[in-house]
Amino acid sequence: MNLPKSLVSLLSVLTVALTVFVGIKAWNGYAEHYRIGVAVRDRDTITVGGEGKVSTKPDIARVSLGVQSDASTVNAAQSDNTKKMNAIIDAVKVLGVAKEDITTENYNIYPRTEWKDGRSSIVGYTVSQNVSLKVRDLDKVGDVLAKAGELGANQVGGISFTIDEPKLLQDEARLKAIADARKKADVLVGQLGLTIVKVVTFSESGGPTPPPMPYYAKSADMALEAAAPPQIEPGQQDVVSNVSVTFEVR
Repeated sequence: MNLPKSLVSLLSVLTVALTVFVGIKAWNGYAEHYRIGVAVRDRDTITVGGEGKVSTKPDIARVSLGVQSDASTVNAAQSDNTKKMNAIIDAVKVLGVAKEDITTENYNIYPRTEWKDGRSSIVGYTVSQNVSLKVRDLDKVGDVLAKAGELGANQVGGISFTIDEPKLLQDEARLKAIADARKKADVLVGQLGLTIVKVVTFSESGGPTPPPMPYYAKSADMALEAAAPPQIEPGQQDVVSNVSVTFEVR
């Protein structure tokens, strides 16, 4: 069938237009996909760091105590261990350690063996039990250690000091860190002849940095004999905030 020349010309124009339209749509789709996740042109920015520190005296001592009992039978070892540990727990409660601040960390029973004539034989049993104490009155830490030793504790895992509620101190340290960062930024833009517009990004790291204070028993199989309470010094603890702030400038 022969079509009029005018209709053929119109169809040709429409075909070209449709081809161009489809091509543009395809390119735009590709370009949009290509740009996903790619940042727009970077703004003029500067990034500075700041540090804030607040020093304070710790208000919590964490103490780990243990009792190890050896006997020829499991029952005898358990009986000795239970008697001593219960006495220790009752005593530290009298010294002001709350029940909710006493946590049993582990309880183990294992045989003791001996090699003789090329053979291994069981010669007895060991029962060990450890508790973790949170002592809120730091003046009582030495008394707790002395009393525990008097009642049969023969394992002291260590003492550490911390802050019970560090959030307020962390907030104060952060304010100091931000002020430090802003001061540095003001100096920098002044030297560069720029002006700060606004904060673009902010990040923070840091927190309490407790120095561990180990206190170990001389021997795992020798009870700490009753003695004068040791003098325990908690020292000071730093709560530190480190911030990184990016400012838009112009």
